[in-house]
Amino acid sequence: MASPAADGPAADYPAADAGSVPVGRARHWGIRARLSSMVTAVETFLDAHPFERGLWLVVAFAAGIVAWLALPTATDWIAFIALSGGLAIIAIALVPERRWPHLRLALFGLGAMAAAGSGTIWARSALVGQPGIDRPVVLTIEGKLLERREEPAKDRVRLVLLARLTASPQPVRVRVNLPSTRDDASLVEGSIVRLRARLMPPAPPVLPGAYDFARAAWFDGLAASGSVLGNVVVVRKAGGETTVRKVQRLLAVHVRSQLSGAPGAIAAAFASGDRGAIATADEDAMRDAGLTHLLSISGLHVSALVGAVYFIVSRLLAAFPWIALRIRVPLAAALAGALGGIGYTILTGAEVPTVRSCIGALLVLVALALGRDPLSLRMVAVGALIVLVFWPEAVFGPSFQMSFAAVVAIVAFHSSAPARGFLAGDKHGAMIGLARSLLLLLATGVVIETALMPIGLFHFHRAGVYGSLANVFAIPLTTFVTMPLIGVALILDLAGVGAPAWWLVGKSLEVLLWIALFVATKPGAVTALPAFSPVSFVTFVMGMLWLALWSGRVRAWGALPALAGVAAMIATPAPDILVTGDGQHVGITGQDQDLILLRMGRGDYIRDNLLEIAGIKDNARAIDTWPGARCSPDFCVARVYRKGRRFAVLLSRSRAYIDELALASACERVDIVISDRRLPFSCRPRILKADRSLLERTGGLAIYLKTGQVRSVAGGQGHHGWYRWPSTEHGSSRQSQGIAPDMPKTANWPKTKKSGAPRTA
Repeated sequence: MASPAADGPAADYPAADAGSVPVGRARHWGIRARLSSMVTAVETFLDAHPFERGLWLVVAFAAGIVAWLALPTATDWIAFIALSGGLAIIAIALVPERRWPHLRLALFGLGAMAAAGSGTIWARSALVGQPGIDRPVVLTIEGKLLERREEPAKDRVRLVLLARLTASPQPVRVRVNLPSTRDDASLVEGSIVRLRARLMPPAPPVLPGAYDFARAAWFDGLAASGSVLGNVVVVRKAGGETTVRKVQRLLAVHVRSQLSGAPGAIAAAFASGDRGAIATADEDAMRDAGLTHLLSISGLHVSALVGAVYFIVSRLLAAFPWIALRIRVPLAAALAGALGGIGYTILTGAEVPTVRSCIGALLVLVALALGRDPLSLRMVAVGALIVLVFWPEAVFGPSFQMSFAAVVAIVAFHSSAPARGFLAGDKHGAMIGLARSLLLLLATGVVIETALMPIGLFHFHRAGVYGSLANVFAIPLTTFVTMPLIGVALILDLAGVGAPAWWLVGKSLEVLLWIALFVATKPGAVTALPAFSPVSFVTFVMGMLWLALWSGRVRAWGALPALAGVAAMIATPAPDILVTGDGQHVGITGQDQDLILLRMGRGDYIRDNLLEIAGIKDNARAIDTWPGARCSPDFCVARVYRKGRRFAVLLSRSRAYIDELALASACERVDIVISDRRLPFSCRPRILKADRSLLERTGGLAIYLKTGQVRSVAGGQGHHGWYRWPSTEHGSSRQSQGIAPDMPKTANWPKTKKSGAPRTA
């Protein structure tokens, strides 16, 4: 018999023949052939559907940053970087360039950029991360005032100091709130001040899915935050030098002096980025109408300023033939626009969204000066990469996600074949052209809202439904009326004749607020969802990226994961019981569209967090007024019906002494006990005991009675450094609570008969 090497693959020979190729080798050849066929199919797909490699490289860089956050330990981070880097090395070493060039380049680029992204955020965390103080303290501190931010709407001034605390050998950044009644005009940046303050460590999320201040403080270098007790003493006044923050503050004060009320507060935000004077009611109305992006200095404002400077300078230079014949007018206008954009970015505080917008505007100006198409996803990718290299933590925040999602949606939509065909169609007169433009603007608003609403729901758990309609009127009003009028008014103020322009600014902003209030108060204007899994959110984002970054029919495949992510978000059930990390605040959902609160609280922060995580808009009521609970001064017993049975929940609400035998007897008669104090071992409910001992290790809890799942704040965090959970060396609570001390996903819920409702205490 001829040898296999001479006559063909080993699989063609009968395995039973004595001279045939062994079965193992035949299988080896079959697997290898199938793998080669699959790889060739991928190569054929990449060759037939070209894509912007640079865009996906930026996505891979951002994915590496997200992976670092999602993975819990340094060992996992090292493994991810090693695997990603190994993928890049394997692509270069083992994938033949002649046979599979597209696949080789894709694997190398994606692997290298994912490893680089994870390494970048790790290095950034190690360089700028500031551990918080160990525990709450009250002490007198003396330090240099780095930042002063006035917030008239909240009757306070926010101060950031560089001070040496008792427990820290090196100076650290501390942020404190000073009531406006105790403010002093001499408290300016650069002053050395002394004050007594109540300081707290940067707080973790109060509930699973809530805002993570500790992570933001870590990257901002804040070691503590708190409030000032008494007055602030200026030890040494600052010099008379002019700082950007001082100019920003003076500009905001000047604008508010020219225009009072809500229009003045919004005009100050447009001119200087200072949002401290905007009333909470106005911010809520703008948020519910989908217009919050207008209040923060972002791409709209920077683009409007840069575009106005470019237009004015180019027209002025073109009006003088002697100048126009000797210089390149587009280049000079682009330079003027760039200087205007950079100056505006610095003046408004150089926040990350503003920097991102400025970078994007500068890239557009470069494209215009070079005669290239400025409306390109490549420009967006370059701007995103610059931001991620210097501020990789920005990818976690809603500002970065929403701003880039909006820009990518706009560019991808206007670059698509249907939009280009619609714009290139016959207009048949000015009115038809205007109607076509308005219709395209409305369609753009719908596309933007489709991209932004899930992001808003993920971070804020509520979003405006009619934002696309409101933006059709609000964006042109802000871009072409309000912003130019503010610029004209400020210029006329140099001569003291800006009052008429300010009057027009006020009227335009009154119209803007009317639009916001009109839209926000309509039935169904706001949708709210409970906190949902990051997996569903990532699935949606990847689907939308596929839709935006591919070209041709293949881009439609991205609709499947995007719709799957949205469906998972909508299907996420609300938690039945919410418990804050200190155990003092408890919310019970599913009771006639109301959130039942153990304590209403003195402020709105905790109540708003409970409502947002529960996916309830504004309906909250005290447990004393709920017929499903019986309360005494020390305890409440709530009866919650789920899965055809009644769960009895015992809630403590005082620190008064309770007889241990009576407490143990009450615990035996209920399913769940929640307390802000440490309870004795003798308190043994049927399912879960969430007392202070447990909550100190887990943080806030979200309890799902239907599925038996218990989510905790600590359960979703790793060893990144921004907060430390107390460890436990024994599992004594396991037997009494039915769960492990580290809070696994599912508690050990006992099986009970449907009719066997427990007796209440």
